[in-house]
Amino acid sequence: MDSAPSIETVNQALQALYNNPDVTGKEKASVWLGELQKSVFAWQIADQLLRVNQSLESCYFAAQTMRTKIQYAFNELPADSHQSLRDSLLEHASKIAPGTPPVIVTQLSLALADLALQMATWKSAVLDFVERFSKEHMGFLLELLTVLPEEINSRSLRLGANRRKEITDELITACPTVIQMLTHVNTSAASEEERDQRARSKTYKVLGSWFSVGAMPQEVLLSTPLMNFPFQALANIHCPPFLHEAATDCICAALYCTEGMEQYQELSQRLSQGVLSLVPAYHQADKDEASDKCLNYCRVFTELGESLFNMLISSPNEGLGSFQLVDLLLMCVGHHLYEVGEITFNFWYRLSEALYQRNTQELTDLFKPYIQNLVLSLCQHCQMDEDHEGVPDDSGDFGDFRVRVSELIKDVVFIAGSSSCFIQMFESLKSPKSSSWSMCEASLFIMTAVAKNILPEENEIVPQVVEAILALPETTHLAVRYTSIQLLGELSEWIERHPQLLDLILRYLLVGLQQPVLASIAARSLQSICTQCRDQMTSHFQGLMHIVQSMETFNLSPDAAIGLLKGTATILALLPAENIGEALGQICACQVSQLEKLINEGSSQVKQGAANDPSVWLDRLAAIFRHTNPTVTNGEVHPCQAVILEVWPVLSKACEKYQADDRIIERCCRCIRFAIRCLGKNSATLLTPLVTQMVSLYQSHQHSCFLYLGSILVDEYGGEAGCVPGLLDMLQAFCGPTFKILEEHNGLRNHPDTVDDLFRLCLRFIQRTPVAFLQSAMAKPIMCCAIAACSLDHKDANASVMKFLTEMIMCVRQKEEREDFELRKSLVKKLVEDHGQSLVIALINASLFCLPTFMSADVSEVLYELMLIDRPTFCVWLEHTLKALPTESSGGAVTATKKQLADFHKTCTSAEDLKQVSSAVRDFCRLYR
Repeated sequence: MDSAPSIETVNQALQALYNNPDVTGKEKASVWLGELQKSVFAWQIADQLLRVNQSLESCYFAAQTMRTKIQYAFNELPADSHQSLRDSLLEHASKIAPGTPPVIVTQLSLALADLALQMATWKSAVLDFVERFSKEHMGFLLELLTVLPEEINSRSLRLGANRRKEITDELITACPTVIQMLTHVNTSAASEEERDQRARSKTYKVLGSWFSVGAMPQEVLLSTPLMNFPFQALANIHCPPFLHEAATDCICAALYCTEGMEQYQELSQRLSQGVLSLVPAYHQADKDEASDKCLNYCRVFTELGESLFNMLISSPNEGLGSFQLVDLLLMCVGHHLYEVGEITFNFWYRLSEALYQRNTQELTDLFKPYIQNLVLSLCQHCQMDEDHEGVPDDSGDFGDFRVRVSELIKDVVFIAGSSSCFIQMFESLKSPKSSSWSMCEASLFIMTAVAKNILPEENEIVPQVVEAILALPETTHLAVRYTSIQLLGELSEWIERHPQLLDLILRYLLVGLQQPVLASIAARSLQSICTQCRDQMTSHFQGLMHIVQSMETFNLSPDAAIGLLKGTATILALLPAENIGEALGQICACQVSQLEKLINEGSSQVKQGAANDPSVWLDRLAAIFRHTNPTVTNGEVHPCQAVILEVWPVLSKACEKYQADDRIIERCCRCIRFAIRCLGKNSATLLTPLVTQMVSLYQSHQHSCFLYLGSILVDEYGGEAGCVPGLLDMLQAFCGPTFKILEEHNGLRNHPDTVDDLFRLCLRFIQRTPVAFLQSAMAKPIMCCAIAACSLDHKDANASVMKFLTEMIMCVRQKEEREDFELRKSLVKKLVEDHGQSLVIALINASLFCLPTFMSADVSEVLYELMLIDRPTFCVWLEHTLKALPTESSGGAVTATKKQLADFHKTCTSAEDLKQVSSAVRDFCRLYR
């Protein structure tokens, strides 16, 4: 946009966006308005629209534009215009009339808050807000005081640690004034009218927001009755839902703030007393079936448990660590709605983690009865409706809940004891109260979660359970049979130690395979048993082969079918070498014939999941090759070689036919990859035709999976001197098209998979044949590409880049591994000398301005390796980089002081291990984000 449009033009675009029935017109207006918002003219236009106040749509657009510009493009404004922008926004806010839509109020308050946070010259902004808006615009003031602390940690504002501390200190200074004002609102708005209750709910939101950034000093807060108000709201059975929720959020924020903080001991005590006083209100809400309120109470009880968790563990059942907390949470789990109990799950996870880490039987035993009660309650919640037909439904909210229950029980079961839990469920099964199928199924479901933890030597309860399952009549509810089959699969380790039951179990699973609704779970359980009981299953191999060859007659899901093939291939690898080839050929033939049929008859245009989609057969072949890993003595012909060489022409034709389809080509490459892994060096005859085809196809279609497959070839053959020139030629052929797409506008960001796979390929060269790679013409451009890719915030792609750089630099230190150490060292040093400064600049800037904090660890590793090569030179590179960094934000806030820069430089350059560098980089990043 070259010039500022007129207000009339903008209003016409807004009219078209909101009122034009023509979809094309709406889309054009939306695009144009989007471009306007990105332009520098948006500041002036938004200000004018707010002044004119012509329509609701124009005001909303203006407020939203002003907010996004301040949030994302504050640096566009010169410092001398900040004051006028502040005055203009304050003026607009002062003109907000009663009844103004909340969305406009929120956008304007966010705009002001973001401006105050970024404009370092605006001191005492909170006190200015209170003075200006407390008399006539209390609603706007409360909204503004709510969003201001919430925006402090906004990623888009990137305030930096120094500015955040400065703002938090300002909030703490203003806290007495704010508390006084909030107390006044609560005492003056004491009626039951909705307007007053809305005002009170807003004060709770402000309070919660200030707690979230630690801006409520205990001594100031406890000197007022302010914290009593949200508890009074929750204790009132007639409290309206919006007020109830706001009070809950406020108390939860206060509890979160006090967790583990010594300076909040008195507040913790007061909050704990207040929360415990809410138990009668919870019971009343439960009696009144006010489920939303029960959810809120449970949130408060759980947050109290989380807040006092350390005391609960360090001084169990003493003082604030009273087990009354655990009783409260079990009470919530016992609520008839599973959604209420689910809120407590994180507490139980934390408990299991803490007890596991401490590993003190005496402490664990204290919590054992509570976990036993937890398991019983969860079992009841996992019961399906008695009128449910068919197998358990894994989808939907209830299905998701059962999955989470299973994960939770696996985590906490060691506290109660796996055998004890299994016995508990078995006793429940035998109880007269468990006559209903749903209770039986729920008990079996809990057993399934525990089964893998049962000692394989257990000989009392598990045999009875297994025998009871095998004796289930066909009239048993399908859900019970489904979960029983699932349980058998989870007991595979136990079955391995009790082979006398294997025949009966396999027959039982075969019956399940033949029933459409049970077929998939039976196949998954059969896979588990094949994997765990490999030695015992070899005698059943012919039966497995018969099942695999009849797979199409069973109603198997794609995953279950693949699982069955995995299990069969695992057993196949244990057969005598002379039998493996024939058996593998038979298993593959079923898949290859279908694949070849599609290649010869089907269209190259394929819709996912359609009848002509070859993915099904490619995935099955990949699973077979991946899990067929026979032991081969050096010098022997690989038993799978002949079969794979027969399959190769079909895979080659598939690559040719579907070359434009990224999804199918990825599956072809995956299949070839596992075939090569299966054969190892015995796949040498495939190398030339495979590389030739890959390179040819990659010129037309830059599927990154070809790069990945290339890395597999380098991994297998990079140590063979005769293969290295051909592999380097392959790399050079790949680099041309790859660099072309990565050099496009946003090329790195648009093609993260290509970046990931390119540097996996280069990493394999470094690992297998470093000298040949470093001497090649591609070493320098790949290094430049790596430097450019440092800022790519894609987790996997960036990790591959950093791994490549780290291992390449580490070549200098790997003396013992190769005879060519001195040559490697000189080649790497030359590359680093030429690009070291650029690399350090890229790494530091990526950490500060582009990458999320968790990715800085990989960056630190590269920096550490660079420093180990030549510490004095690294010191110079880092100093030069740090001197070029901005020390002030566009709003005048200090990002990093000279001392902080010097401290970081000293810590980094004097570090003796990677951990020191990583910690220094992580702390330094906080100054800029």
